[in-house]
Formats: sequence, structure tokens, C-alpha cells
Amino acid sequence: MSRKYFGTDGVRGKANVTPLDPETVVRLGMAVGATFANGHRSRVVIGKDTRLSGYMIEQALTAGFLSVGMDVFLLGPVPTPGVAMLTRSLRADLGVMLSASHNPYHDNGIKFFGPDGEKLTDEQEKRIEVLLESDLSRYAAAPDRLGRATRIEDARARYVEFVKRTVPRHFGLDGLRVVIDCANGAAYKIAPLALWELGAEVIKIGIEPNGFNINDGCGSTAPTLLQSKVMEYRADIGIALDGDADRVIIVDEKGAIVDGDQILALIATHQRANGRLRGDGVVATIMSNLGLERFMRQQGLTLYRSQVGDRYVYQMMKEKGCNVGGEQSGHVILTDYNTTGDGLVAALQVLVAVRARGKPVSEVCHLFEPVPQVMTNVPYAGANPLEDAAVRKVIAEAEKRLGEQGRLVIRPSGTEPVIRVMAQGDDEALIAEVVESIAEAVRRKAA
Repeated sequence: MSRKYFGTDGVRGKANVTPLDPETVVRLGMAVGATFANGHRSRVVIGKDTRLSGYMIEQALTAGFLSVGMDVFLLGPVPTPGVAMLTRSLRADLGVMLSASHNPYHDNGIKFFGPDGEKLTDEQEKRIEVLLESDLSRYAAAPDRLGRATRIEDARARYVEFVKRTVPRHFGLDGLRVVIDCANGAAYKIAPLALWELGAEVIKIGIEPNGFNINDGCGSTAPTLLQSKVMEYRADIGIALDGDADRVIIVDEKGAIVDGDQILALIATHQRANGRLRGDGVVATIMSNLGLERFMRQQGLTLYRSQVGDRYVYQMMKEKGCNVGGEQSGHVILTDYNTTGDGLVAALQVLVAVRARGKPVSEVCHLFEPVPQVMTNVPYAGANPLEDAAVRKVIAEAEKRLGEQGRLVIRPSGTEPVIRVMAQGDDEALIAEVVESIAEAVRRKAA
């Protein structure tokens, strides 16, 4: 059964359009609530980012949960990893984050966490979809069993304290000048506060959300502003989060980008040096750079590759016994601390490693030379172009041209209607040609 509502990371789409229209969201709340209600006074926590549509979706989803007898705890704007943490801390049966992550304001999404703070499995999502298309009236609670909604006023403070506990007891950032870009998103208050309480001099950007400017020319997917601010203020480091703060990109003191692959390499080698790395390697995805794989091999470590999506990374981490994993995009999962990508926690682990080595970020955070990588996104509507015989033929020819000298990954995005075409290899001209040939074939089919 293919999934109708769920994608790579929960339910996502344009706000106020199916499946994120109020009627469908109420039904989704009922279906998910019916799945996780367990006979006692069940609890669900709901966090959100700063999108205007969050108000509407929060109320509709709350109504669905209340109607099946679940008590709702509203967290307000809080990062996605904060929802995962608070789901466990409040002993809730379910956690929900309202966010479309790095997407623009007109999109939104609903991410779900089970009572253990882990994202739902494909099987759980399929069961929810079956319920969603059934008669949900049988799950409606009696009038005296309806749920109650309560706002948790100190959710941000709880998460800040959690974040600070992930670094060594006497660790501090005194004397360090940090530029933090919060993408006008969920961490716009939390991230600067945590860094300041740890002693850093904090320069803040992307902290004036208005419902429309989340990820707009700022954050981890648009780091140019951060790079310029790092240089302008002569900062030691720049930290860019995305709209829901589950991913991070670092900028060194020279303005150069440090992506998720480099962050994984640094944290893994630092933890191994301290006897804390488990699983003899790290988990990345099929999109991670071949340079990371070669570096891990040189270190005597293994790079395991999962499907794209931090929940698939997490599942493989459990299978392989690893405690470090993530994506090139900046999702970094450190299971010693949390069950999902946590941009702020990952940034602090980078700072711990930088302080331990006593060298500038530029000397600590670039551990390997990435091989050339080219990626393009091709929009499409209707049928998946990758199922077309002509497109498959072009892909097969491209794979033959690359041989063992590179990697090719072509996949539909799980969060937007585009085909992602990516190639890596030592011959930059060749991989550029390969990507363009495939992209052009997809465009012809999508036209």
C-alpha cells in the first residue's frame, strides 16, 4: 500500500490545502489519537514553529485529539528535538511538531513521535492512513470523557536546561564570539539564550519571526547572510539552524561552510578519542559525500548508508548500535542525548571538540576533502518521471559512464514535488554532464 498522506517526514503540504486543511487535520488528530490512546488518560504534547498557519493547524489537531479523549499539552514555539525530549519528560503517549522544517512559510507539516520520542515507523503511518479513511465516529469520546487542553508555560526553559546538560559539567564558551542564525523559526529565543548562558558573546540574526519570514533568506538552507555576519563581526564561529532547528550548518571564522558530513566526521572522531563512539562507525545517507566514506575508512571506521530521512538514519543507528548519525544537510542525531536530529545539541558538540583541540574552527572542522558533487532539483506534476522507460534508459547510460569512479542518486523528494538528481565523483566535468543529461530527460517527461 502506497502512502497517501505521509511523506518522508510526517504529513507535509501547502497550508489550508488538503491534507493540511482544517477538516482533514481534525480527522488526522482523531485517527492518530485513536492509534495511541491506551485506556488511561492519554497525553499528547504539541509544539510548533513560527509559521502563520501553525495557529490554525494547532487548533484543528487539538480538536481531533480532544474529541477522542486525549489531554493536550501545548508547548508553543519549540524546536522539533524539544518535542521529542518533552514527550519523554512529560510521559506523554504521543508528541507532535507542526513544521515544514526548511520549507517556506506557505508550507507546513505535522511530525509525530511515539511515547519513546521516536518518529513513527512506516507501518504505524500506514495503519493511521487506513483509520483516516474509515468511519472515525466510533472513536468519539463520551461527553464526560473528552480531553482537556493545557499550555505548558516553561517548555522553552525546560529545553534550554536539557541542551546545556549535553556538554561537560564545567564546559563554557567564555571568550567565544558566536553568530547564531535561527531562521526566524522555532529556536529564535531558545538558541541564543542557551549559548549566552554557557558564556558566549552572542550575535543574533533570524530572530524576528512574523509568520511569513521563516527560512526566508536565512537559516541553514541560506547561509550567505550568516557568512557575511561572521566576517563582519570577526566571530569565531557561525551557527545556522533551520525553521524547526533539527538541522545545523556551521560557518568557520573564515566564512567557509561546514556541512553535515564534516560535522559527523568531527563528532565521531572526537567521541572515539574519548572512548564514547559506539558501533565502530557512523550512519549517514545515500546522499552523503564519498569523501566522508573514504575518510571513515582511513580512520578504521565504517560508514553505513540509510535511506534519506533522519528517521531512517535513526532506525539504522539502532540496528548497527551506533550513537552518531546524520545527513549532509545538517540533521545530526546523537542518541546519547536525543532520538532525532538536534541542531543546537550538534552545534554544542562541535564547540566541545573545538575547545578540546584549542584551534580555530577552520582547522578543526574540515577533516576531509569532499569529492565534487552536483545536485539539481527538477519539478514535476502528475506521474513519477522516474517510471518512464526513456528516463530509465538515460539513467542506466549515466551509471555506465560513471562506473566505479562515482556515485549516482536519483529520487523523488519526500517533502516537495521534485526529482532530486545527484552525482559524486573525482571527475567534476563528468558528473556535471551526467546530472544534466538525467535532469533534461526528467524535464522532457515532466513537461
